[in-house]
Amino acid sequence: MNENAYKILFVCMGNICRSPTAEAVFFKRLTEQKLLHKVQVDSAGTHNFHPDAPPDERSQKHALKRGYELAHLRARPVVDSDFETFDLLLTMDWDNRALLEERCPAQHQHKIRGLAEFLLTTQAPVIPDPYYGGDQGFEHVLDLIEEASEGLVKFVTHKVQS
Repeated sequence: MNENAYKILFVCMGNICRSPTAEAVFFKRLTEQKLLHKVQVDSAGTHNFHPDAPPDERSQKHALKRGYELAHLRARPVVDSDFETFDLLLTMDWDNRALLEERCPAQHQHKIRGLAEFLLTTQAPVIPDPYYGGDQGFEHVLDLIEEASEGLVKFVTHKVQS
């Protein structure tokens, strides 16, 4: 990783649905805004349920329909060094956030936020887990992540220019 880049880690439970989707969507936004040299992204899970596995096939299928490639991503757990390495750790729901806050050293607590905080118009407290639902759940997650990514681009653009 580029030492001087602003680093964002997207976090969900298993790192096979929401967080890799957020990583791919936001990576594409950064590419479009020509910010890849200033901002870097990764994703991880609070649980190591799927070590080194690709994202869920349903996540891949729905993301690909919208032009996001997830197949190259691999699941990994959050590790202690992530709290030091990343400038922002964005959780998908309250459970993810609580688990991160429990593990996070006091001096890095301020880095933990929810991705839903960056939604521009939709009122949603979290990005819900689509794993046990149908196709509509994956589409809804994509809708929320795309919108939150727009708000996040505005946030990081300010961060890297100041």
